[in-house]
Amino acid sequence: MKEKDIFDLEKRHIWHPCSQMSDYEEYPATHIVKGNGVWLHTSDGRKILDAISSWWVNLFGHCNKFISKKIKRQLENLEHVIFANYTHTPAIILGKRLSSLFDDKLPKVFYADNGSSAIEVAIKMSYHYWYNNNKKEKNLFGYITGAYHGETIGALSVGDLTLYKKSYSPLLIKTLPLPGPDCFRCSYGKTRDNCNAECFEKTKENMDKNKDNLSAIIIEPIVQCANGMSIYPPIFLKKIRDYTEKNDIHLICDEIASGFGRTGKMMASHHANIIPDFVTVSKGLTGGFLPLSAVLTKEKIYSAFYGTYVEQKAFLHSHSYTGNPLACSAACAVFEIFEKNNILEMINKKGKIIYEKVLDLLDYKYVGEIRTKGMITAIELVKDKKNKISFDWKERIGYKIYREAERNGVLLRNLGDVIYFMPPYIINEKEINFMIKVAKDAIFKILNSI
Repeated sequence: MKEKDIFDLEKRHIWHPCSQMSDYEEYPATHIVKGNGVWLHTSDGRKILDAISSWWVNLFGHCNKFISKKIKRQLENLEHVIFANYTHTPAIILGKRLSSLFDDKLPKVFYADNGSSAIEVAIKMSYHYWYNNNKKEKNLFGYITGAYHGETIGALSVGDLTLYKKSYSPLLIKTLPLPGPDCFRCSYGKTRDNCNAECFEKTKENMDKNKDNLSAIIIEPIVQCANGMSIYPPIFLKKIRDYTEKNDIHLICDEIASGFGRTGKMMASHHANIIPDFVTVSKGLTGGFLPLSAVLTKEKIYSAFYGTYVEQKAFLHSHSYTGNPLACSAACAVFEIFEKNNILEMINKKGKIIYEKVLDLLDYKYVGEIRTKGMITAIELVKDKKNKISFDWKERIGYKIYREAERNGVLLRNLGDVIYFMPPYIINEKEINFMIKVAKDAIFKILNSI
């Protein structure tokens, strides 16, 4: 089929996610025909460096040969089977490996298809646990400022980003917003390195008023990715865990974006050395190959659903592709790569290199902060550096920088006016240098023109 015919069909039929489709009139969708390592190859022969791991899912490069081989081997034996009353080895092995992330203190694993689905599972499971224990009044879920947990109805309900949830407010379940950390604009005049999470006192005040009705608090450990890669210190997470344990409230840690090495530890919650009641994982779980998510939880919670058929205590939640063997095989391959190589050391080393190469931007009048954790580095752009005043969102400064960088060979999809780097772990220093140069050039070109 000719390229023109492909684009005609694209324009006629495709509705892209997280997009204003009128933007595609000026910038038609980039047609990718091949991926290799950190590079995406377009139909017109260009190469684009994937600096955001294709929405944070790709860990070890596009078309990673080791993961591909594992999937192909599984494909020759079993592509899928119903996961109710049937099982298979990849799901079992993966369950063991997931549990080991938390020293087998979260031994029960429930599979789903994607991040939002995992959040729905955790929310329902938490409420249903209290329901089965005759505490039906515990039906309220708390979330912190800047939260993002997905875009299905339950997940939106525990999110804080107006851009995603405002239109659907009449459909959402009642939840409890809680003030959380804002380390860039800390009202206590502290920094991430010298604070004791003084801001937690406001969080605690709000939880105290509702603690008898709270089923769970949900939180993204250490990094709120969709909130401009907002980073907060582990002490805040530790205080949340201490409070929820003391007051018989579940803690759900959403590791969907931050898990599997992104923050320099295998799981972001490891920075605080805590064991939540639920952990949700997805994105990097399969190395960016196939959709899969999982919810990890405690034996105590599992036991509340265990009984005879007539007791009707079972967790009757299902997805058609639950525990898909191909996806589970990909995830097992990801664990093998971590186990056979010193990946976390590599992540921290490369993350430091990226951070150090952009530090000079702190002298630029429009750069408010550069923050980093593991393999994540984010540059927050502001109109007024002294007072930390943002640009008018209608100016779309970050979007213009993203487009300029893409024209020059780097995919830097912005988060508002935050430009960030979250490339596949296999990126080399030459590729890092190219990524940083293109990003800096785009930042200067757009901002120097205003």
